[in-house]
Amino acid sequence: MKITIIGTGYVGLVTGACLAELGNDVFCLDVDQRKIDILNNGEIPIHEPGLEEVVARNRAAGRIRFSTDVEASVAHGDIQFIAVGTPPDEDGSADLQYVLAAARNIGKYMTGFKVIVDKSTVPVGTADRVSVAVQEELAARAATATFSVVSNPEFLKEGAAVEDFMRPDRIVIGCDATPEGEKARDMMKKLYTPFNRNRERTYWMDVRSAEFTKYAANAMLATRISFMNELANLADHVGADIEAVRHGIGSDPRIGHSFLYAGCGYGGSCFPKDVQALERTAQDYGLNLLILQAVEEVNARQKQILGAKIMQRFDNKIAGKHFAIWGLAFKPNTDDMRAASSRVLIGELLRNGATVAVYDPVSMDEARRVFELDFYDAPELLASIRYAANPMDALNDADALTIVTEWKAFRSPDFDQVKQRLKQAVIFDGRNLFEPAVMNELGIEYHGIGRSVLTRK
Repeated sequence: MKITIIGTGYVGLVTGACLAELGNDVFCLDVDQRKIDILNNGEIPIHEPGLEEVVARNRAAGRIRFSTDVEASVAHGDIQFIAVGTPPDEDGSADLQYVLAAARNIGKYMTGFKVIVDKSTVPVGTADRVSVAVQEELAARAATATFSVVSNPEFLKEGAAVEDFMRPDRIVIGCDATPEGEKARDMMKKLYTPFNRNRERTYWMDVRSAEFTKYAANAMLATRISFMNELANLADHVGADIEAVRHGIGSDPRIGHSFLYAGCGYGGSCFPKDVQALERTAQDYGLNLLILQAVEEVNARQKQILGAKIMQRFDNKIAGKHFAIWGLAFKPNTDDMRAASSRVLIGELLRNGATVAVYDPVSMDEARRVFELDFYDAPELLASIRYAANPMDALNDADALTIVTEWKAFRSPDFDQVKQRLKQAVIFDGRNLFEPAVMNELGIEYHGIGRSVLTRK
């Protein structure tokens, strides 16, 4: 099938590459010439395991191309995926300017029937706005082409997006009940047939329910994270081990083990903005989603938990202290620094007079760019960040090690070397990578999240 992907960001590039992998003829459009040049030079502008190989293989086979030619992109695809960014607006709502601009471009150039797919995460009712934008462009040039707007939200995890796309646990598609909608349903069914050979993975529903499903899923996952983080903070006070609690409640099949890990807060491009956008949608209808408001508040506070533990351990006197930071990205297997907990921690340490040495296996370049923005008005703080060559290099002369991202490379370090390089054998573990009892045996002072029962004196 002929497919056009509008937007070559995280969702668009993964979607285009994976659909090409299945044998489709894919045209990837982006208005950013720099990004298109990178892709046409055989490089990938984001870090996602396995994606570079998929893109390279399908470029060589002629099944995927990259261009800034809007008219050619509309002419190419019978199915037009809109996969552009929907950043949060000032009021927390999703900014749909790029989605609607893409819709207007389709309406401006289409000459025959098109299935227009909202792949971007968008609020309930966006399909209606996309439809109006297309109709206005068609009317402006007195065109008679027909179309149907479909909602097909993505459920890709950063760091495992290619695997998630190629082996989905569910495919959500929302179509309307018009003749055009039935035609769109048939085309979408054909497109996703390869994923349903072993069992049916597609959930068909109306458009608004499909739009809602994406937000509801991310809100639920964010809620589980904040719930466990709040329990972890209580566990520190009452003398319980949150890891034991996690196993205890996760064994209940009604609860399960996923997204029950206590830590130093969630980040990334999805959970923060999607929770806010869902809250904003509710406000538009005169409702307040009290649980989601609490989820946000808990997460914002949780990003400060490591800083609070460090300040308490050093009697609120960290001026002149030096700290090693392992992990900068908001999660492993990505270089994404958006809403990362490391940014909150490092900002707090630097503003209290400390210096830091940081290391991340993938996101060092992105971290430099982000910190230059974070501290553009405080160059003296920016100068207090040293970018280490490797994890052990970050430890040299540090007063403590702090772990923010749970990269596999950090799970089994040489603890003898860790102790030798640190001024004091102190670890603040924001992801509970290590066992407190083992740390005690090694003579390391260990501060986890919700595990004080095993470290109290």
